[in-house]
Amino acid sequence: MSNYLRPKMRGATVFFTVALADRSSDLLMREVGRLRDAVRLTREERPFEIEAWVVLPDHIHTVWNLPDEDRDFSTRWGAIKARFTRSMREKSRVGFHPTIRRSASKVAKGDAGIWQRRFWEHHIRDKADYQTHVRYCWSNPVKHGFVERAADWPYSSIHRDIRMGKVEPEWSGIVPEGAFGE
Repeated sequence: MSNYLRPKMRGATVFFTVALADRSSDLLMREVGRLRDAVRLTREERPFEIEAWVVLPDHIHTVWNLPDEDRDFSTRWGAIKARFTRSMREKSRVGFHPTIRRSASKVAKGDAGIWQRRFWEHHIRDKADYQTHVRYCWSNPVKHGFVERAADWPYSSIHRDIRMGKVEPEWSGIVPEGAFGE
């Protein structure tokens, strides 16, 4: 078993990738309302700021700012995942049947099997690192071939940032060459 230790930085800005266990699923897009509710309720309990967010069919990328005296993003992700899973169970009412086969360890732990167990995080180091990760969120639907322009993807915080005038003109149109560091 791995012994991964997450950084313990209070008030950090952190980039996350959170994925479904079934990477071929489109559950997050089909149930984006339930995901939004789970995030809203979690933010009411344990506040954090969302700098960027994009929901794709099978994964999420986001950049959060934690409160100054707080470093606990793992509990927040656990709450979001649990709330989303519970809402899916409530939706079925006749028994929850995930679209994936659960491993014996997931069954033993009572895991519904919707989410990958862990998530990937990266603590933002500076302004350039911040801009790179926010743009990565915006441009990910283009990278995956879902749309030609970042602003055409409906499940992205780019729309909020366009309304607020925080997006450079090139980001409201076609994503510039080299946007993915390739």
